[in-house]
Amino acid sequence: MSFLPDIHTLLFYSLACLILFITPGPDMSLWLAKTLSGGRRGGTAAMLGTQVGCLCHTVFAAVGLSALLAASATAFTALKIVGALYLAWLAIDAIRSGSALNVKGDDRPPQSFWKTFAVGLGINLTNPKVVLFFLTFLPQFVTASDPHAPAKLLFLGLFFIAVNLPLAFALILGAERVIAWLKRRPRVLRGIDISFAGVFGFFAFKILTASAR
Repeated sequence: MSFLPDIHTLLFYSLACLILFITPGPDMSLWLAKTLSGGRRGGTAAMLGTQVGCLCHTVFAAVGLSALLAASATAFTALKIVGALYLAWLAIDAIRSGSALNVKGDDRPPQSFWKTFAVGLGINLTNPKVVLFFLTFLPQFVTASDPHAPAKLLFLGLFFIAVNLPLAFALILGAERVIAWLKRRPRVLRGIDISFAGVFGFFAFKILTASAR
């Protein structure tokens, strides 16, 4: 099928998606916090909200990047280089700042499912880092000369969500144990940061060296 990347690219992309998932950030912190305050229903609502946000980002990025590619393959390549530099900065920041796992208790009554869903959606959609990430991450796995690039960009975004969903459900089911386990093991979080930096540093190096030829 034309929208499928080659197996090597897909395996590498799957690894990147997995590293991204296990690296704590605002979305994961929200899921865990809502699970602790509102039970699994609250955590699931928040998680589904963030995933719908990712779906929106996927469509916006795929349409925008496809339009850019149709207008100028050179501009698309330039964006990939800028994206590689951004991914390199994320790698450096992961080493310097570490993972952002911030799960705060909430004594207020749990919100309804749809209100919690809306909170997750809003946090995801209004996070400029997520917008930047989708615009710079997805193009790293598509070449400007690929006639099926638009379909592949959309597939990669949907694949990212498909990888996240079952892992996120598992995380919510074991939220209390996950939080306690991570807080007792700061070295694990540091190892995740180093893995993140290594994978995205490699992405940056790969695209920058390829573009320099």
